[in-house]
Amino acid sequence: MKPPRKLHIKSYGCQMNVYDAQRMVDALAADGFVETAAVEDADLVILNTCHIREKASEKVYSELGRLRLAREEAARNGRDMRIAVAGCVAQAEGDEIIRRAPVVDVVVGPQSYHHLPELLARAARDGKAIETEFPAQDKFGFLPPPESDAIRARGISAFVTVQEGCDKFCTFCVVPYTRGAEVSRPVERIVEDVKRLADHGVRELTLIGQNVNAYHGEGPDGRVWPLGRLLHRLADIPGIARLRYSTSHPRDVDDSLIEAHRDLPALMPFVHLPVQSGSNRILTAMNRKHTVRDYLDIIERFRRARQGIAFSSDFIVGFPGESEQDFSATLALVTQIGYAAAYSFKYSPRPGTPAAEMQEMVSASDMDQRLARLQELIDSQQSAFNRAAIGTTVDVLFERPGRNSGQIVGRTAYLQPAHVMAPTDIIGKVLPVRIDRLERYSLLGQLAPAPHPRGAKIASSQTTIGA
Repeated sequence: MKPPRKLHIKSYGCQMNVYDAQRMVDALAADGFVETAAVEDADLVILNTCHIREKASEKVYSELGRLRLAREEAARNGRDMRIAVAGCVAQAEGDEIIRRAPVVDVVVGPQSYHHLPELLARAARDGKAIETEFPAQDKFGFLPPPESDAIRARGISAFVTVQEGCDKFCTFCVVPYTRGAEVSRPVERIVEDVKRLADHGVRELTLIGQNVNAYHGEGPDGRVWPLGRLLHRLADIPGIARLRYSTSHPRDVDDSLIEAHRDLPALMPFVHLPVQSGSNRILTAMNRKHTVRDYLDIIERFRRARQGIAFSSDFIVGFPGESEQDFSATLALVTQIGYAAAYSFKYSPRPGTPAAEMQEMVSASDMDQRLARLQELIDSQQSAFNRAAIGTTVDVLFERPGRNSGQIVGRTAYLQPAHVMAPTDIIGKVLPVRIDRLERYSLLGQLAPAPHPRGAKIASSQTTIGA
């Protein structure tokens, strides 16, 4: 029997890439590949790339330079290391990657990684293999189901892609060009995936997509189902204790999604809803197609539907033409809403996007100063939100042993890490925890002696944040 070949995947960027990396492992398992954490031991190294962050492609080429040295060392030891570049940089750069980094054997876009076994065979035969077209078929229908051991090894929380691509064409974003148009998976395919995950111990599910709440998959009744209806169906699957979704666009928040938050205890009261700016002028330049008033109205609809609901968001600082007045409007919006968490970044141009051609660039010093002010405000809100949990009893889904002996780590409904001293048999259970203190961003407490009404105390204690 041939020994297994070793596979090392390094993923950059979003949750979609984390999920895609796992499915690449599944696609290659039938060819005898098993994962390794050590790149020097790998027979195949895949860089699963992201094009969102600044200088994304240059970081990939820098990593490929290091892999060239690792490949040379492997060859000296009599091993043939293969290298593949996947993901959004692969889609955007195509054969330019092989021209600049001849060490690469395979280049494959995010819609075609189910062809990895065939591409590796083609590269072995022809020297190189590239596939960056947007295929007509749904790649998920061609991927083998994850093996039982692989599911268990990934823990009690899992991602499931339900939607890919984007039709929004925000002027700063490359996703429509690297991931293609919005497509949604059929409901029954998603249900099959989730049942398999639940059967192997997954307790928390995060539905993911570039615009996950633009989901419009075909239901078993032949009709188009929105995300809210899909969430209702998944909440009925035995074993699934918690549901989440990410990332949403304000334009796609419909009544069914609001009602799902109202009606489904399993749907966590924590919504990631990127706004990007608090200035209507900048939102128009970004082609976001929503106003600040629209966004505030959506937040209010969520709050009316679910007591204790909290929000996170994304912000871009220093978009071309952003004035101090525009930035002040962003600070005012953050102050008005009160976030439990948020991600903020300095604008950096992406080649091929409309914003990259805009001339009114904000100076680097102004960007740095504005980002520091915004992050200081967001950090103060997150700290206040976390402090509000002290003295309350909250539900925690326990995930794994902690760093300290006897400690078990889980997460609250708001994704806050929570630590208790307890036996390992609580992993996979949702249990009430009395929060005693806060250590940086983590909550520390002890198991409560008896269950409490779901969400009762945490709702009353934390709805004051940013209300």
